[in-house]
Amino acid sequence: HVQLVESGGGSVKAGGSLRLSCAISGDTTSNYCLDWFRQAPGKERVPVATIFTGGGETFLDVSVEGRFTISLDNDKNTLHLQMNDLQPEDTAMYYCSADVNPGSADSGLACYIRARLRDPDFWGRGTQVTVSS
Repeated sequence: HVQLVESGGGSVKAGGSLRLSCAISGDTTSNYCLDWFRQAPGKERVPVATIFTGGGETFLDVSVEGRFTISLDNDKNTLHLQMNDLQPEDTAMYYCSADVNPGSADSGLACYIRARLRDPDFWGRGTQVTVSS
């Protein structure tokens, strides 16, 4: 069992930055996938950034590549999403998630593909990000 708690959301003007954090606790002893998803009102919940804890390889969706960075603290208990040059289309509820049994996934890209195909095992409750023009 894994628990995740997001923080760091807020309101910012276009071009601004926010840094989200996700506190991780529970059974995280093996290599697994950690993800950031987002969901805007009336839209699907979609992954935007992933990291594989074994080796720290990351992957960013094209919608955020070059602006967002996903990272994991050395103790592997805090996940971050640094969001720069925020735009109104980034407005959404942001969720962190964990897939502790990722099958053959062993890279950030593999974690992203898996996140696109199925729901991860565990979710946080989300933190709101609002970007005004």
